[in-house]
Amino acid sequence: MPEVSFILQTFLGLLRFIVSLFLMRLILQVVRADFRNPVAQFIVRFTNPVVLPLRKILPPVGRTDTASVVAVLAAQCLITLLGSLFSGSGWLPPMALIATSVVQLALTTLGLYKIVIFIYVLMSWINTDHYNPASRLLRQVCEPVLAPFRRAVPLIGGMDLSPLVTLFVLQLLEIIVSYRIEPLVQSLTL
Repeated sequence: MPEVSFILQTFLGLLRFIVSLFLMRLILQVVRADFRNPVAQFIVRFTNPVVLPLRKILPPVGRTDTASVVAVLAAQCLITLLGSLFSGSGWLPPMALIATSVVQLALTTLGLYKIVIFIYVLMSWINTDHYNPASRLLRQVCEPVLAPFRRAVPLIGGMDLSPLVTLFVLQLLEIIVSYRIEPLVQSLTL
């Protein structure tokens, strides 16, 4: 039944996109991005129906918005559980569900940063308007990750190769999480 499989995969893809928006909200909070930015406002308004009620129950811990963390983890747990049910694996034990969801969030974060850095580099080549809202937001999200690599990698012929090195490290981390940590987590929780 390819039709049912297509519908389920589309539904899971939509849920993954929603998780990415919740994750971007959390990343924007961590890097202290400008929330007056129109792109950031879209992300905040889209995620507010879930995060705001959680804030009434879960107060922030220091600078960490606990409601956003719980929203991201809950959304990822839902996707992990639905993926397990749709694949025929059945219900996951609670600890396996949470551990697998945390690993999936780590992979999503690494993948999201690879995409954002790639877009940031492309926009730096073609966009000379640094006051563009999307460009400013990308800079606020990418610079905390790129800064340590910029200090370590010297300019070569006037070219900044730190994004290339950063993407290499992010890909290496993604491979480590996928092929080392994820199987370890699955073996410990099942």
